[in-house]
Amino acid sequence: MSDLLKAREWYNELKVEKTIEALKKNGFEALYASNKEEAVSRVLDFVAPEAVVGLGGSVTLRELGLPDKLRGRGHEVADHWEAVRRGATSDEVLEIRRQQINSDVFITSTNAVTENGELINIDGGGQRVAAMIFGPKRVVVVAGINKIVSDLQGGLDRVRNIASPMNARRLNRKTPCVVTGICSDCDSPDRICNATTIIHKKMGNTDIAIILVGEKLGY
Repeated sequence: MSDLLKAREWYNELKVEKTIEALKKNGFEALYASNKEEAVSRVLDFVAPEAVVGLGGSVTLRELGLPDKLRGRGHEVADHWEAVRRGATSDEVLEIRRQQINSDVFITSTNAVTENGELINIDGGGQRVAAMIFGPKRVVVVAGINKIVSDLQGGLDRVRNIASPMNARRLNRKTPCVVTGICSDCDSPDRICNATTIIHKKMGNTDIAIILVGEKLGY
């Protein structure tokens, strides 16, 4: 390994260690996975054999191949992305979103995690952020190292000007950020930034485990 790569790895490890320590201080269960394969293994450790699993709208989960791995283990999976792909009606998709909030385990990513141990998310429909706060018996959050930011302001900047424009582009939304790549706090009916949540500490009735991965994942 070159000195350049060693320095980068050292820096990333320090950042992850600081973030995990802060997450634990805020009441979360926090773990590190060095790569995608380890991340998948750690996620599956949280899913009991008979658990009903809800999946948040997340590019990270798809990059990890988690939907197929969960189905392969025989789980009932509430996955609205898959429902949309197979042409489900809007009412059917909405019902799946509601199932996610009542799942045994809800698995998702986060738009940003601060080095102070906070989770920041922006959502269009609200189901993902709602399920992260209350409903499922267990929430598992998987985030690549690219999601770590220094503080709340850095997190808000990240979700507005990195995650949201790319997600809007992926969804073929007609919003200014799809053209400029920068949030303009628009009034477009296609806007996907309708609710912003900051989870400062572990919620009283929701167990949240956060797995930080030593690779770049998602937006």
